[in-house]
Amino acid sequence: VGATGKCSDLRMASTSQKGKAIVDRPVPRGKTEVSLSAFCFLFSEMVQYYQTRVNTTQELEKKLAGAGYGVGARMLELVCFREKAKRETRIVGMLSHIKDNIWKAMFGKAADALERSTANEDEYMIHEKEPLVNTYVSVPKDFGHLNCASFVAGAVHGMLDSADFPARVTAHTVQFANEARTTILIKFSQEVMEREKRLG
Repeated sequence: VGATGKCSDLRMASTSQKGKAIVDRPVPRGKTEVSLSAFCFLFSEMVQYYQTRVNTTQELEKKLAGAGYGVGARMLELVCFREKAKRETRIVGMLSHIKDNIWKAMFGKAADALERSTANEDEYMIHEKEPLVNTYVSVPKDFGHLNCASFVAGAVHGMLDSADFPARVTAHTVQFANEARTTILIKFSQEVMEREKRLG
């Protein structure tokens, strides 16, 4: 009797006043903004944590990308549930969704630009003038070429993998008219390019 009573209580608890199950209700937005100082503190602590466990800049960037991968996969799922967005099947549509919607959900604004490489048709670039993850990080001399936007590159990688767009994603610092910008370089796998051609 106790077990049956518990099951019935659970069913009642999982149903809203209007009779909708929890899984049928929209995902609550909650607070859409996080304190900048809190974010910077946590990100800085994460960088320092990984810094003590690696020997080279490349290893540190790989660790940051790995941390970002899981964040990206979850952000894609969350934004799609909240916005009730349709599943993107084309490269430009998927990258535009990342650049505009998911970037805004993560950083408060859309990325600066999305560009396709003129040299290689399987390469695309997301440009960001001042990535938040690079703004408040002081890079030590022995990690002089460190780009903390590797965390963002990892997040983009996680989003693309989750959406079935396998790609290699890396972060680079590029000079544009006497100012440094961060470019997230995305190189799609052959299977993605072949699917794109089939879709026409």
